[in-house]
Amino acid sequence: MIRLALRTLRFHKGGFVASFIALFLGATIVIGCGGLLETGIHSAAPPHRLAAAPVVVTGDQQYHYTQQELVFPERHQLAADVVTEVTAVPGVASAVTDLSFTAALAKDGGAAGGEVTGHGWSSARLSPYRLTAGAKPTTDGQIVLGAGLAKSTGLGVGDRVALRAHGTAATYAISGLAAGPDDTGDVFLADTEADRVSGRRGAVDNIGVFPEAGADTGEVAAAVRKAVEGEQIAVLTGDDRGQAESPDVLADGSDLIPLAAAFGGLSAMVTVFVVAGTLGLSIQQRQRELALLRTIGSTPGQLRRMILGETMILSVVATALACWPGPRFGHWLLDAFADADVVPHTIAYRAGSVPVIVGTGTALLTALGAAYVAAHTAARTRPTEALAEATLQRKWFSAFRLVVGLLCAVGGAALAWGTAGSDGPDAAGVATPAAMVWAIAFGLLGPVLVRAMMAWLRGPVGRLSGLAGHLATRNAQVRTGRMASAVMPVMLASGLAVGLIYMQTTQSDGAKKVFAESLRADLVVTSDSGALPLDLVDTIGKQPGVAAASAQIPTVGYIEPDEPMRPSEGESAGPQPTELSLQGVSSEGVTATTAYRAATGSLDALSGNTVALPSRYTDGRGIGDTVPMRLGDGTQVRLKLVATVDGKRGYETALVPASVLVGHTDGGLVPQILVAADKGTDDTKLAATLSALSADEPGLRVTGRDALKAVQSDSDDTQAWMAYLVLGVVVGYATIALVNTQVLATTERRRELMLQRLIGATRRQVLQMMTVEALLVALAGLVLGALVAAATLVPLSLSVLGTALPAGSPWIFVAVIAAAAGLTLTATLAAAGAVLRGRPGDVATMKE
Repeated sequence: MIRLALRTLRFHKGGFVASFIALFLGATIVIGCGGLLETGIHSAAPPHRLAAAPVVVTGDQQYHYTQQELVFPERHQLAADVVTEVTAVPGVASAVTDLSFTAALAKDGGAAGGEVTGHGWSSARLSPYRLTAGAKPTTDGQIVLGAGLAKSTGLGVGDRVALRAHGTAATYAISGLAAGPDDTGDVFLADTEADRVSGRRGAVDNIGVFPEAGADTGEVAAAVRKAVEGEQIAVLTGDDRGQAESPDVLADGSDLIPLAAAFGGLSAMVTVFVVAGTLGLSIQQRQRELALLRTIGSTPGQLRRMILGETMILSVVATALACWPGPRFGHWLLDAFADADVVPHTIAYRAGSVPVIVGTGTALLTALGAAYVAAHTAARTRPTEALAEATLQRKWFSAFRLVVGLLCAVGGAALAWGTAGSDGPDAAGVATPAAMVWAIAFGLLGPVLVRAMMAWLRGPVGRLSGLAGHLATRNAQVRTGRMASAVMPVMLASGLAVGLIYMQTTQSDGAKKVFAESLRADLVVTSDSGALPLDLVDTIGKQPGVAAASAQIPTVGYIEPDEPMRPSEGESAGPQPTELSLQGVSSEGVTATTAYRAATGSLDALSGNTVALPSRYTDGRGIGDTVPMRLGDGTQVRLKLVATVDGKRGYETALVPASVLVGHTDGGLVPQILVAADKGTDDTKLAATLSALSADEPGLRVTGRDALKAVQSDSDDTQAWMAYLVLGVVVGYATIALVNTQVLATTERRRELMLQRLIGATRRQVLQMMTVEALLVALAGLVLGALVAAATLVPLSLSVLGTALPAGSPWIFVAVIAAAAGLTLTATLAAAGAVLRGRPGDVATMKE
């Protein structure tokens, strides 16, 4: 039978080529997603600026002893005395401190230039940077520029530049240029000047450790870990050192895991449907051949082995070829996510043999499973009924398929209920698997649903399209299995496209509405250097025409359990912290500039170590009780509950005095200040008044509140870009499968179409019949796709918007319908036209 299988591959090129394409593309996508998943697990970030230091000491960004792998969003800085501890460790030759701060660089007397990163000169050894011109900075008025930065800005030794950082501005003379691994955005000041300008007050970001000559790096790192044991400090070697340069690697790198898993799972599901449908359709078209084999004495086992052998040969070749582009596709995906700022650029693609094995295994199992089901159906046909079965296709459905389809429908309903009950921002996490389960359910129940639709459409279609419509509906009813196989790719492409697009637009609209509703300010004050000093809030509040001003410092915090988590309890035992958004505000202006209102207590009491919690996060605590919390950098605090605030579920925010948060963020300053104008005050005049403060606060900017909305939109655009990338790959694959299947389903009917020509039907009449059939396939697929999308989007919209109607332009739905219908019609008629170019008299010599 294996020999026979090899020979049959020559005579059914159309069906096998279609299956080969589906297998190859599916394996490529799954292997690429597997590589992305392994990359997220490793979270490898090879060091660049700290590459010369074999050991790096930095703040520990991980929240230990929690069920989830939580990562603090703000950098945990190291106290200056840690350097002394590290230097005293045996085997350490020297320890070099490193700090980084964001600044704006411009030519002296010019407007603010591009953003740069400032450091102390001693940390240049960690890269290493080497002087290519001039000298190192030895006084507070000198600066060294990266050679690449100097080239791009046209600056050189002796030029003077203005540097704005941490709410201050100063002029420096360029004393030298330095070349390093990434010299396009770094500047260096004298160590004491860098400490002053950054506002760190002696704290540092990292410590580079250089072992003594001949000392083992691993042993030195272990000794340093022991010396700092019990502190919130991490000691890194190898690729892990890159985490010290970019702490967001830990958080965003781990985000790759669910992203790749969801992307890969969705791709695998589409692969299963496409491959199963293509193989099933290919084998259905060979029913006459298989029936003849049964009639001449072939056993069911022999037929199964032949079909499985054909599929094995095909799938092995397809998946073997996919092993080359698969990892490259995964690398391309990582680069695309990095370009969209979804993940840091420093994360390196790390994928071994496991993704390749899993991807090829998934493709092989999918193909063999689909082939086994199709072969089992063909092999069960009794020899006496073989030819009748091939002609009439009486067995078009099975009880097993019905049961599994109904179970999937129940699962989809359960997930829909969970989606509707989820918090708004989390609803998509439940809706995505719900879409997959609904698609599986409709795919399994496809023949039943298609048969019912064709029975209902038979009358209207016949009346509207005459004989062509009558023949098309009769073909659909008699060949339900073939019709369902053609409908499924249309359902997948349209259902996933509508569902995923409107899922993104709905979530984006929900976030924008919550943000807009919470904002009451008339003006927003920001700075070219990235942030403003906290005391500027009081200065702005005293300006004429200002009704109120409030700092706005967004970050993330955690409510800790009353019983502290202990190492002995393990990473997943004991009570767990509650993560929530924090907003640093000024009590004097929070109610005038935002929509936050106290449900209990008073927001005027937000001063000192206090907090206003969302009502559902109080956990039975009352006004005046103490709340144990961790701030964004991991610092433990105990805050007094002075108020509770209400908010839309999933978007709640806790309010904390800005004075408490400001020292526990990366910048150590206020990103923006919200300003509410007095009644009758012209916003333009008030903006001019506030802009005059730039004389004392260089780089100060005053804009309308639309500037904040633009920042929010940029964040939404990043998420949308990521969603559309996933959509493009998955739906693109489903679209290719749609065209593939329609061409296969049409070309494999060449004998039937030529018989119609032989008995007197004209070419035009046959094409009219195929046009009606293509429209029926498109209609059935679009109806099922719309049901998949509706079952996914209605619960999501109820959770996010409080209404059953998703947000987004109706033209999206129209465009998807037009594209799916157009592709189906074009592919079908193009294939039918190619078939009908032959002579009707050749039908007797056509091979099945």
